[in-house]
Amino acid sequence: MIKSMTVAEKIKQRRLQMIVHSAIYYILNDNIISDAQWSQWANELKVLQENYPETAAEVEYAEYFKDWDGSTGFNLPIDDEWALRKAEQLMKWRERSTSKRND
Repeated sequence: MIKSMTVAEKIKQRRLQMIVHSAIYYILNDNIISDAQWSQWANELKVLQENYPETAAEVEYAEYFKDWDGSTGFNLPIDDEWALRKAEQLMKWRERSTSKRND
């Protein structure tokens, strides 16, 4: 059985995705998702935050996403130690996945 996410869980998921994928783009100078995918997630997050402002204010990283318009991840905490570790982990996973397909 698939458990559906609460609004708070979805906001947190999208925020973390925005931070990590922005770190990959701006710090590691790479990407593993398309611009269209990033924009889709950003728009979903923007709408959730607008529709549920009280919930959004209680979710992790709220201060960085206050008045966030979804147009860029440059001003997010992309140099956060957790975000950088996760970004590097995803890049290594992509490398392993790509090399297995090419073997």
